[in-house]
Amino acid sequence: MQAVQVREFGGPDVLEVQELPVPEPEAGQVLVRVAAADVMFLDTRLRSGWGTDFFAVQPPYVAGGGIGGTVTAVGPGVDPALLGTRVTSRTVASGVGGGLPIGGYAEQALAGVDQLNRIPDAVTVEQATAVVHDGHTALAAFERAEIRSGQRVLITAAAGGLGTLLTQLAHRAGAQVIAAAQGETKLALTRRLGARIVVDYSETDWTEQVLAATGGKEPDVVFDGAGGDLGDAALRITPAAGLFIGYGAAAGEFAGTAADAARERGVRVLGLYDLSLGNDNRARYATEILDLLATEKLEVVVGQTFPLADAAAAHAAIEARAALGRTLLLV
Repeated sequence: MQAVQVREFGGPDVLEVQELPVPEPEAGQVLVRVAAADVMFLDTRLRSGWGTDFFAVQPPYVAGGGIGGTVTAVGPGVDPALLGTRVTSRTVASGVGGGLPIGGYAEQALAGVDQLNRIPDAVTVEQATAVVHDGHTALAAFERAEIRSGQRVLITAAAGGLGTLLTQLAHRAGAQVIAAAQGETKLALTRRLGARIVVDYSETDWTEQVLAATGGKEPDVVFDGAGGDLGDAALRITPAAGLFIGYGAAAGEFAGTAADAARERGVRVLGLYDLSLGNDNRARYATEILDLLATEKLEVVVGQTFPLADAAAAHAAIEARAALGRTLLLV
């Protein structure tokens, strides 16, 4: 089978298509003929050599931790009725808090039976794959925020995969959504999805623009997908008794340098690991997000797709901040 390996740490050009043996499912596993693979910002960071203290990846490895496709083989003790089923899943190696997001950029990939999500008939494989990672995180963050009608909700990296989902969820809850992203194309997308105020956070005074647009009223809730200096700037305008949930690092690193000062002011500051992302909740969120897609109550934005052989171009688009919504490899 063909698979995309990271041959060494470096730029997108270190991604190479290789011919590798088809993996065989063990007990509790299935083999999935991959139709689409999720491309995460994290994939690009790991490929560059970042984060090996947290994710013990060593080249060569097959990149990617989220897949969608059809079950073609089952391991010992696994129900053969799964054969031919359309599913999405994290790869068998992937997982929050100890897993490795690897093995997905391939024509065939292994998945654990307990991680499979059946794709409803009304949902495409591409749509379902685009929420393998973002769907449960968006719902966990949204649930934790307990957004009420009329609240002001600031979302950074609002045109990304998570940001586009949270923009819609907050809008549906009756919030005044303030979307921060870079460039008119991204801002136009957030407007279409329900943002009432949009701000280009590549401008140095973007937080002042937020406050000017709200009449000086600070955001009640901040969903931060940007991290870094942008996330810290958002933290500084989060008021006492406000809620800041930081789940992303699109700007390079997670927000954090302003967190202690924010907590001293009474801001609730939560990170990715403070959300309810255990397997039980993950399964519930996966079912819920797919139901929302099937009933057209939520739109997943797949902004760009690339053939498997063009994985390097997919990584380059993400690193250039040119990507909208989710990026997928089509196999």
